[in-house]
Amino acid sequence: MTPEGETIQPLGQPLAHPRILLVVGGGIAAYKSCELVRLAKRGGAEVTCVLTDGGAQFVTPMALAALSGNQVHTSLWDLKNEAEIGHIQLSREADLVVICPATADLMARMAAGIADDLATTLILATNRPVMAVPAMNVKMWQHDATVHNVEVLRSRGITVIEPDMGDMACGEFGPGRLPEPEAVWVEIAGALGLDAGAASADIAAYLARRYNAPDYGEDEDYEEDPAPSGGASMGGMLGSLIQRATPHWAQSAEAAEEDEYEGMDLPDGLVEGPDLPEPDYSGFGGLMAKKGSATAAPPTDREAINHQVNARQAAPQPFEGEEAAAPVAPMASPMAFAHSDPVDSRAELSLVPALDAFDPLAGQPGFDQDVEHRPLYGRHVLVTAGPTHEPIDPVRYLANRSSGKQGYAIAAAAAAAGARVTLVSGPVHLRTPLGVDRIDVGSAQEMADAVREAMPADVAIMVAAVADWRPRDYIGEKIKKRGSAPPALILTENPDILASVAASANRPELLIGFAAETGNVVENARKKRKSKGVDWIVANDVSGDVMGGEDNEVHLVREGMVEKWDEMTKQDVAMKLVLQVADRLKVNA
Repeated sequence: MTPEGETIQPLGQPLAHPRILLVVGGGIAAYKSCELVRLAKRGGAEVTCVLTDGGAQFVTPMALAALSGNQVHTSLWDLKNEAEIGHIQLSREADLVVICPATADLMARMAAGIADDLATTLILATNRPVMAVPAMNVKMWQHDATVHNVEVLRSRGITVIEPDMGDMACGEFGPGRLPEPEAVWVEIAGALGLDAGAASADIAAYLARRYNAPDYGEDEDYEEDPAPSGGASMGGMLGSLIQRATPHWAQSAEAAEEDEYEGMDLPDGLVEGPDLPEPDYSGFGGLMAKKGSATAAPPTDREAINHQVNARQAAPQPFEGEEAAAPVAPMASPMAFAHSDPVDSRAELSLVPALDAFDPLAGQPGFDQDVEHRPLYGRHVLVTAGPTHEPIDPVRYLANRSSGKQGYAIAAAAAAAGARVTLVSGPVHLRTPLGVDRIDVGSAQEMADAVREAMPADVAIMVAAVADWRPRDYIGEKIKKRGSAPPALILTENPDILASVAASANRPELLIGFAAETGNVVENARKKRKSKGVDWIVANDVSGDVMGGEDNEVHLVREGMVEKWDEMTKQDVAMKLVLQVADRLKVNA
C-alpha cells in the first residue's frame, strides 16, 4: 500500500536526480558492486548502499561509502536510525531498489516474504520498483527451487535480470555469472530514464553504434541491431568493445580534407619555403594501379613456373612460340581416384580440394580376430574432431589451428577395434576412415546439435577444438572498412558441448575430454575433469607444433591418478587410448 500523499514514480520515466538503494548481497561477485556505484554516480544518480552480512565478507562499508558519498547501512538494530523507523524511511526514499548481487538465499527469502535482516526488511517494506541481479553457481541457478523463486518474484513485478554464462569462481561453467557492471548500469539507466552513456564514453559509443544514433553518422553498410528484449542477458556486451581513437562520425568529410597545420605559426628561426610542385606520374602508368585494378605481373622465367603438373588439373599452356616448360599430361579421369586409396571411404573427385595424406592407422597392427570378436564390437563410440568456424560475415570467421588428425586417428582405431563409430567433424582436409560414419559441421552450435542427435553412445571421446566464443551478431554482408578504425567485434559464449554431454540424461558410460593447454598442463586438466564432470581427460601441451603436427605427448588424467605417455605418433596415441577404453568397458561389463 502507498502511504497517503505519496506517489510512486513510474519505472522508465526520466528523473532529475534519481536515488538508488543498492543492496549488496554475499558472494564473490560483490566486488563488482563498487564499479556499479561509480558508474551510477557518474551517470547522475544518488546511491545509498545496504551491505548484508555476507556481502561484508567481500567488500567493506568504507569502500562503498567512499564511492557513494553516503552512509552505508549494515544493521537493522542501529539505535539512532531505528528510533526514526529508519528501514521504512530507506525503503521509501529510493526511486529504485537494486539487489546486486542477488544470491540464491537472498532471492529465496524475498520470495518467501522473510524479513530477518535490514536488506530483506526494507525490500518487503518498499513500495518502489525493485530490480534483482542474480549471481550464483550454475547448479543453484538451474535448481527447481531457484527457478520457482524467480518466477514468483517476476509475478510480483520484480525485475530479475538474466545472469551471464561463463566460468565460475568455483571452476564450473554455465549460466549464473553476474553481468558486468556496465551491463547492469544500462538496465538501471533504462529503468530510471537516464542516459546510460553519460557514465562512460565506451557505453556511449556502444549505444550509438547499436541504435544507430543520429550523431553516429550515416553509413550505407551499417545495419541497426534490434533493441534488447526485457530480461535478456547483457553481460559481456561491453567487455569486448574496441576503443576508437577518433570516432569517425565526429569528423565531417570536409574536415578530413583540411590540412591540420594550415594557419599554424612557424617556430622561431624557421622560414616558410616555396610551394612544392605536383609530382609528375607520367610514364608510371604500369606501376601506379588504382585499388582493385592491379593485374598479375607477366611471367619472366618460363623454367621457374609450371615445373610440375597436377594430374587432376588441366595441363598448363606453353608460351606462344615456345615449347611447354613442363611435361604435359592429359587430365586424369575423375573416377580414377574414386578408389585410389583404401584409407578413404569417399569417392575423391577432381573438383574436391586436395586432402591431407595423413593415414589414421599408419604403423598400427591389425586385429587378428574377426570383427565380432574384437574388443569394441557391439559398442557405439562417438568422436568429435577438428576445429569449428564461427562466422563473422559471409567471408570471415573465427577459427583455430586444429588439424583434426588426433580425432580422426581415434575414430579409425575405434572402428578397427570393431566399434560402430560416429565422427562429428569440423572443417578439415582429411579422408574419412574406413568403417566410420562421418557428419560434417561448421560452427560450435552445429557440432552441439550433431552430438545431441548422435546420442546415445557407449563411449564419447570429445577431441574437437571447439571455439569458446563466437561473434554475437552475424552480418549478412561483408563488413566494409570504416576509415582507420576496426569494427567493434562483440563476442558471446558458445555452448559447452562436453559439459552438456556430461549433464545429459543419455550420458555415455565412459566420457573422455581433451584439454589443449600451453602451461600447467596436468593441473588445468584436473580442474577441467572436475568442472566438466567427465571420466577421463587427455591433456596435451600445444605450445609447440602439436596442432597440425604428426606427434603428440599426452597425460591421461583419471580419478586419483595421472599417466604420462611418452611422445609418440598420433596414431599410436589413438590405439593406446582405444585399448584402454576397451579394458575399462570390460571391467564395467
